[in-house]
Amino acid sequence: MEFQTLCVLGLGYIGLPTASTFATYGMHVVGVDVNPQVVHTLQNGNVHIYEPGLRTLVQAALKSGNLVIASQPEPADAFIIAVPTPFKDGKAADLQFVVSASQAIAPVLKKGNLVVLESTSPPRTTLDVVRPILEGSGLRAGEDFFLAYTPERVLPGQILRELIENARVIGGIDRASAEAGQALYGKFVRGEIILTDATTAEMVKLMENTYRDINIAAANEFARLADRFGVDVWEAIQLANRHPRVNILNPGPGVGGHCISVDPWFLVEAAPDLATLIRTARIVNDSQPEYVVDCIERCAGTLAGKRLAVLGLAYKADVDDMRESPAIEIAHRLSKRGALIKAYEPFMRGGNLAGLPVEPSLEAAIQDADILALLVGHSQLRQLNPEVVARQTSARLVFDCTNCWQPNKWRAAGFQIVRLGAMKK
Repeated sequence: MEFQTLCVLGLGYIGLPTASTFATYGMHVVGVDVNPQVVHTLQNGNVHIYEPGLRTLVQAALKSGNLVIASQPEPADAFIIAVPTPFKDGKAADLQFVVSASQAIAPVLKKGNLVVLESTSPPRTTLDVVRPILEGSGLRAGEDFFLAYTPERVLPGQILRELIENARVIGGIDRASAEAGQALYGKFVRGEIILTDATTAEMVKLMENTYRDINIAAANEFARLADRFGVDVWEAIQLANRHPRVNILNPGPGVGGHCISVDPWFLVEAAPDLATLIRTARIVNDSQPEYVVDCIERCAGTLAGKRLAVLGLAYKADVDDMRESPAIEIAHRLSKRGALIKAYEPFMRGGNLAGLPVEPSLEAAIQDADILALLVGHSQLRQLNPEVVARQTSARLVFDCTNCWQPNKWRAAGFQIVRLGAMKK
């Protein structure tokens, strides 16, 4: 089975790298996005998201002529749906973009085509949502065209490498569809390709991220317990992890991004009577920003009128992705309690983000601050010299939510440093 042409719907953090990678491996790819700004940006050779190496890859794909950017899908041998699946009210999956993408494919669908859903979705989305829409074309899935689901399993900051090297699970509505997916992704995937059914593949993605979410919730709860008992949670975790069968994760400001903070809710939505542990872990992690704000307020005495420099707004270190970021949530909650917020995010040039003033430089954010709050352990922030910082700011109280700053060095530079999970040490 040979696929020569491909249409990728959705040119975000997964769709754009995927489309560009297929193009550099010789396929003719039409990349589709409904956002006119995204289309305009890419057609002019620029990239609207940050990922190491992505700009070079996209520009090479465009220059080769193998990647073309469009606002509507075109006929192709294969189609990949890589659109967002955000929340709607009640923490339920909003599948409007999956529905719209499927509807857009149906008029250009032909016999022998392959359609692959990559968007993270509740179990049975491929069978119960995508399939009926595509069959509105008059063609039958499994008879006239192939239909499969494959989850992306890549880490922001490592997407281009992991896209190729990671194992890939491909679930078809039948064996032939799974094998068609294998033939397509086999063009560049070097990791093992495992075939299964579509609903199992959907479940695999949700299980992977839910497992991580539950373990993060345990770490965050350990940090709260350590604060109460006067224990340094970072030391305790290090010691506990010396057990050969224990691997406790690090606590932090919460869980963000469009995977771990979202996917578990899809299982809760699908089976609320069964997913009790999953729901509890989500509640713990969703409440962590409020707990962090409480900790900062305890250190400050009061937040009203305090000038607070929030350092880092991305959902995790060394990426520019702000989706579902707990750092942004913390900044908003600090502001609601009366703090005067200035934020610094190394991956932004300043401006305004979700109603927060973002300064163009670290110096501008911290110079007149009373408190510095490190919320994201970006490399640029992790490597700060406290002696230099002391000359740049009037603040002498530091709250480290990431355990990235060495307390002894900051104390020696004249700061009072407090860490999440080590409030009394």
